[in-house]
Amino acid sequence: MLHTINSDLHIHTCLSPCSSLDMSPRKIAEEASKKGLSIIAVTDHNSAENIEAVSKASENHNITVIPGIEITSSEEVHTIALFESVKDSLSVQEIIFNNLQPGENDEDFFGLQVLSNELDEVEGFNKRLLAGATKLSVNEIIITIHQYGGLAIAAHIDRMSFSIISQLGFIPDELEFDALEISRNLTLKEAFSKYKEYSRFPFIQSSDSHELNTIGSGSIKLMMEEPSFKELKMAFKGKNGRKIIT
Repeated sequence: MLHTINSDLHIHTCLSPCSSLDMSPRKIAEEASKKGLSIIAVTDHNSAENIEAVSKASENHNITVIPGIEITSSEEVHTIALFESVKDSLSVQEIIFNNLQPGENDEDFFGLQVLSNELDEVEGFNKRLLAGATKLSVNEIIITIHQYGGLAIAAHIDRMSFSIISQLGFIPDELEFDALEISRNLTLKEAFSKYKEYSRFPFIQSSDSHELNTIGSGSIKLMMEEPSFKELKMAFKGKNGRKIIT
């Protein structure tokens, strides 16, 4: 039986350098539960290292955690990658690390990149420049995501920085995004009107949360049978009654 499932598919943890240190696995799970979310996606910048901890922390809250990464292209375009398994996200992470801009994170400038467990205990720090770009083009990133069975989403297309439109001026026809994301600053209805030339893509809204109080502030309702990645893929494609509710 199909029913409505509330989802926020773009949430950062304390691993992202621009994120609050309060964005720890347990606190994220607790806040998502308070906001009535059944699915969240963990999408740290260029890394998947805190996904498993958030997944474990969410088990008692009956929240499904979709493994994800927000990947920065050579054009400085952000693309959200969502995967069925942590294993797939870590495989793509390895490709990202091999193509990441060289250098070490400046913790005073960008912030700490905290590796945490499900009990919110600090287990270490990622010293890579996660805030930097990779050597991969947007198209190469999309192809890589699809090779691992993932969903490729153009991040916050209405933002004036790090979006496909802000960086390139338009969305090239050859880019096979699975969806376009808008920020919490627009409604889906407004996005359909503003970006009607891209109506071939499904639109989603996410919070892009870097702080606890914004979790769920941008979200989508999905018509699905259960909160799973398989059902999510069908909803994006509008298959078998599954759909994004607009």
